[in-house]
Amino acid sequence: MYNIDIFLTNTKSGQKERFIPIDASSVRMYVCGPTVYSRPHLGNARAAVVFDLLYRILKIKYESVTYVRNITDIDDKIIEASKARGITVDELTKAVTEQYHSDVLELRCIKPTVEPRAKDHIDDMINIIRLLISNGNAYIASDHVLFDVRSFDGYCDLSSRDISEMVGGARVKVEDYKKHYADFVLWKPEEERGMGFYSPWGYGRPGWHMECSAMSYKYLNRDFDIHGGGIDLLFPHHENERAQSCCAFPNSTFAKYWVHNGFLDIDGQKMSKSLNNIKTVGDLLNAGFKGHVIRYALLAAHYRKPLNFEDKLLEDAKKSLQKFEGAIAVHNICKSTGEIDGQALEALFDDMNTPALFARMHKLASSTDEHSVQMLFNLMELLGFSEQRDNSIPQDVIDIIAQRDEARKNKNWKKSDELRSILVDLGYEIRDSNNGTHIVKIL
Repeated sequence: MYNIDIFLTNTKSGQKERFIPIDASSVRMYVCGPTVYSRPHLGNARAAVVFDLLYRILKIKYESVTYVRNITDIDDKIIEASKARGITVDELTKAVTEQYHSDVLELRCIKPTVEPRAKDHIDDMINIIRLLISNGNAYIASDHVLFDVRSFDGYCDLSSRDISEMVGGARVKVEDYKKHYADFVLWKPEEERGMGFYSPWGYGRPGWHMECSAMSYKYLNRDFDIHGGGIDLLFPHHENERAQSCCAFPNSTFAKYWVHNGFLDIDGQKMSKSLNNIKTVGDLLNAGFKGHVIRYALLAAHYRKPLNFEDKLLEDAKKSLQKFEGAIAVHNICKSTGEIDGQALEALFDDMNTPALFARMHKLASSTDEHSVQMLFNLMELLGFSEQRDNSIPQDVIDIIAQRDEARKNKNWKKSDELRSILVDLGYEIRDSNNGTHIVKIL
């Protein structure tokens, strides 16, 4: 394994810190996945790709990495969406989860080690709520179980907010049965049968924050290394998640490093239903962009920075990948040696510095040295940027290639160029080198 350090920006400290795992023989990471009420948008896709990249980086250095990414399949939005579509909650969540899996597969994301679903962990949530009540951090009021934020001295340390200055009703609903307006729901009643679960506090549903606390504890134990997600989840979700977990298990630090990716805008505007500018991976795939092109575009800016997603970003990503594939084709490289370029590795380990990584990849692609291009190929394979090639080239394409080879042999350059144009029309590009002819599908 590589003997250089990984650095990550820890949201809790606001500083870039050297990553020192709790147990180097078993690194553990939890990332908030999608709430499956509608096809996940590009903001969800950015988080999936960023933490897939982090997973790959961790696996370079550590032999054992457990990556948990959950599916939230219990939520008010899910119930509302299922009613609007006239289907059951289970039908909706199954369909949307399948869409999400299809999208992240197109984006070349590796499957997480575990992908728990909230519905399968109700008992785990109930057990944690019981602990919170027993420890004096939660109370029952009007058939709700609520977390008492003033019972946890570290509340708002993660998001660096001042609870005394927070405005009631801004992010949490103010109810007269709460001891403090910021107290949040651990369990709430549900009148409609089939939309809830039985518990010691009556028929109802868990609070959103409780779901992630239960699933992270189930698979990673009370303390683990990294908790990831989009910056939009920092407050209240991650703040509340941390508070209830630390209180349920006294002396627990919960997550050691908090890593958040920045917002994603569309053409300079916040993505929202009101602006009718919500885009999904499916929209881009239907527009003809391939998954590895979208992946590259999603990583174009540093993960902590806002990303303005526009057509130019996709076109630039496409051109970059074409340049890389072209350089690889010239040297006819088709197998990874496993070696990682030193400068690229430094960029990856330095807080996932993808702009520096991509600059290095462009430099490698511009080199005439075969070893440099081999390093480029290795990076393309390692990071999920390689084009998915179809080894079954149609017979008509094979025949045209043979005719072109014969024309080149006879120095009939005009016919050779005509046949090259035909191949382009069929969706293939010929690249000639001293090592022979190489054909790839056009991006």
